[in-house]
Amino acid sequence: MKEVKNNKKPFIFYYTIVIVIMILLNMFVFPRVLSPTVKEVGYDTFLTMLDKKEIQQVQVEDNQIIFSDNADPVNYYKTGVFNDPDLVNRLQDAGVEFGTEIVEEASPWMSLLVSMVPFIIMIVIGQMLMKNLNKKMGGMMGGNAMTFGKSNAKIYVESTTGIKFSDVAGEDEAKEILTEIVDFLHNPAKYTEIGATMPKGALLVGPPGTGKTLLAKAVAGEANVPFFSISGSEFVEMFVGMGAAKVRDLFQQANEKAPCIVFIDEIDTIGKKRDGGGMSGNDEREQTLNQLLTEMDGFDGRKGVMILAATNRPDSLDPALLRPGRFDRRVPVELPDLKGREDILKVHARKVHMGDDIDFNAIARAAAGASGAELANIINEAALRAVRQNRKYVTQSDLEESVEVVIAGYQKKNKVLSDKEKLIVSYHEVGHALVAALQTHSAPVHKITIIPRTSGALGYTMQVESGEHNLMTKEEIENKIATFTGGRVAEELVFHSITTGASNDIEQATKLARAMITRFGMNDEFDMVAMETVSNQYLGGDTSLACSPETATLIDKKVVEVVKAEHEKARKLLSENMPKLHEIAKFLYEKETITGEEFMEILNRKEAAPAETE
Repeated sequence: MKEVKNNKKPFIFYYTIVIVIMILLNMFVFPRVLSPTVKEVGYDTFLTMLDKKEIQQVQVEDNQIIFSDNADPVNYYKTGVFNDPDLVNRLQDAGVEFGTEIVEEASPWMSLLVSMVPFIIMIVIGQMLMKNLNKKMGGMMGGNAMTFGKSNAKIYVESTTGIKFSDVAGEDEAKEILTEIVDFLHNPAKYTEIGATMPKGALLVGPPGTGKTLLAKAVAGEANVPFFSISGSEFVEMFVGMGAAKVRDLFQQANEKAPCIVFIDEIDTIGKKRDGGGMSGNDEREQTLNQLLTEMDGFDGRKGVMILAATNRPDSLDPALLRPGRFDRRVPVELPDLKGREDILKVHARKVHMGDDIDFNAIARAAAGASGAELANIINEAALRAVRQNRKYVTQSDLEESVEVVIAGYQKKNKVLSDKEKLIVSYHEVGHALVAALQTHSAPVHKITIIPRTSGALGYTMQVESGEHNLMTKEEIENKIATFTGGRVAEELVFHSITTGASNDIEQATKLARAMITRFGMNDEFDMVAMETVSNQYLGGDTSLACSPETATLIDKKVVEVVKAEHEKARKLLSENMPKLHEIAKFLYEKETITGEEFMEILNRKEAAPAETE
């Protein structure tokens, strides 16, 4: 691999330039400008220059003669005085001017200007050094030392954002809550007349990609007021006190432009709970938080300054930030439901040429659990696929494929499976699908494929719920675990061997079984006792056991029992339907991808009755 050279100059390079410039100025510029030199020459040279009329001006003194050169008036010479009675006549004949103090000294203003040159050069070089230092430190110094204490907030107005509530779909409850804020910014007198005051702040909480920032911009667009947008990380500075100064400057600007909206994204960066340690690295963060708390208490909400903030870690915020009088309202921006996903798809499809056969409801059902950002990506991926196939519009198949791209990645065309591996994957995926179809309370099979994907999957079985599904019963979870084990069971029954292909299935089955016991209270022995706590619910939901080591050992034993029981259930279902397993696996092996309709048609097809013998 070719090494990339670093073009950044070291500091010594700039210091060397400064020293060289200063030496050259002292040698050639400053002496000539501020104190011109007078060169001493012989009297015969003076007479020779006089005869050639090269002398412009002369100053005769008692013991010397000072004269200037005609060719270069800034060159001055001096020579001794000799007893020459014809000297005056010869000077007059040569047209030489007589004067006093002909050596021109620099004016005070020129001396002042020249004396400032080194400082100007040092400032310019210093700016270069600061920019170089800022790049090496990843921009921590704000780009310029003169901008310390100034807010980096970006200011938008309605004419530049142009975002309205109509551009935000799938979050009707959040829009309803924020509509009241817009109404207050439009008609504050209606609220002050009755004595009501609007909340000083609203905190938008939810998973990444659900549109928290978009909602904040839509509020500003609807209210047609200035919109200050800044990230919490931009308050964090290298020097203590700089973040607090930026907070002061931000609120000062907001008060000057009231009514307006201040939006702080990822506020958990500066709003984390204070631990009371107060050690070095935390001082700057805590001072910034303290200043934010002070400013939110100090500004007058009646002016129309509304503070909006977004985070996906509300549990980590300091309680003082969440109390009434600061962030009064907590606006949940959750993952969209089925109707919300369909509406979001339609909003993003406005800018794309769509075909006439588009069924957004089917795509929304297939993309269960997707955020607004992921749904926007699905539309974009479909448009890119249409372009790759030289079409002018997006079809239903483009959208279906883009859902798979977002879920499992692109098709890995250079991944060629051997015939044996392809057969194993076929039985594995049909094992999943067959166990799911043979159970009640399981989502219908939508698609089965054995085409490898860039996510690492050699194949997958897609199940799509017919409607919105928010709650899961114990039986549904057990059926889901059995479906996860179906692939491994098919390998055991057909090949009498097992492979590594079930690694993700094992992980998912274990996770569900553990959640049944520790979080959902679906075990008779532990009953409704929580054995596990969940943190960062919007960022994957990290879990940690809250029990004794003895109880944790017992939990592990119960988890194994649950998975084993569902494993045996899947084995029984497939053993009783081996002919269908072989038939569907053979069909999948030949076609590589089959739809849910094709799968169910083969499953429900009755076997031909044996011919009767006479």
